[in-house]
Amino acid sequence: MTAVVGHAAAQAAFLGALRSGSLHHAWLLAGPEGVGKARFARMAAARMLAEAGGEPPLAAGLDTPDDHPTRRLIEAGSHPDLRILSRLTKVSDTGQDTIARSITIDQVRSLQPMFATSPSLGPRRVVIIDAIDDLERGGANALLKNLEEPPAGTIFLLVSHAPGRLLPTIRSRCRQLCFGDLSREEMRQVLTVTLPEADEVDLRGAIEAGEGSPGRALQFAGLEIAALDEAIGRLIRSGDPANAERVKLAQSLSAKAAQPRYEAFLERAPAAIAAEARSRTGADLNLALDAHRDARDLAGAATGLSLDPQVTVFEMAGIVARLASRA
Repeated sequence: MTAVVGHAAAQAAFLGALRSGSLHHAWLLAGPEGVGKARFARMAAARMLAEAGGEPPLAAGLDTPDDHPTRRLIEAGSHPDLRILSRLTKVSDTGQDTIARSITIDQVRSLQPMFATSPSLGPRRVVIIDAIDDLERGGANALLKNLEEPPAGTIFLLVSHAPGRLLPTIRSRCRQLCFGDLSREEMRQVLTVTLPEADEVDLRGAIEAGEGSPGRALQFAGLEIAALDEAIGRLIRSGDPANAERVKLAQSLSAKAAQPRYEAFLERAPAAIAAEARSRTGADLNLALDAHRDARDLAGAATGLSLDPQVTVFEMAGIVARLASRA
């Protein structure tokens, strides 16, 4: 379990509460997806359970040593005082593993037998829900009862990518920790560890594509994002009057094996248009905003309606190329 990178204010606030002995029973870890909230939750859980278990003594900070008994139990998935709720993996009729659409009320109810007893290895237990945004309505109502009358010694860590969508009654019973995008240097620090074989070009591409989120960057790993971004940049600069760039992209991204890069292109093209729009004013800005709307609509239709990839890439590249025609 590698250290949390960035989020100094969130770490300081949590550790201050832990040191003071006035630890709130429920914490809402709120911020963009992929910036390290779940990692923070797991490290905070390890730290709380290690301290609750007593020996051996721990150094200051959020980290718990790899050889600590609590860490070993958590890594083995056998710590009796830690429960993590997330969407379950199930096998479809075709034999493929799929992820459930939500965290169910039955998963929340499965906590009740544990709540009926005292923690096993110390005075504290931890429940992580990753992410509470995935909790179905019935499960949210069932959880609310536990937040209103928290079981003795229980700390809830609720990961949320969209806290505004949660029940207000859940938010009001939590202390919120805010997580933001990582800086480019923090992104580099994370990705050099998680992508040890990436060369400098791929690393820069991942940092750019991640837009402050290491989790997002990892979705693009190995897809030569830097080359895609460069092709999009050429379309913006030149407008591709002979359609050579458009044809080349359409052909390279239409094969079945290129599906991951095709999907990345559908994300990167609207993002590049949005970035270009931020540097424009007046009629040029309006042109970019119209292009961004069309690119976003096309990307959504391509995913939802399974449009032909070659035709879609050619059309998307044409939308990008409009930006070269300044007013």
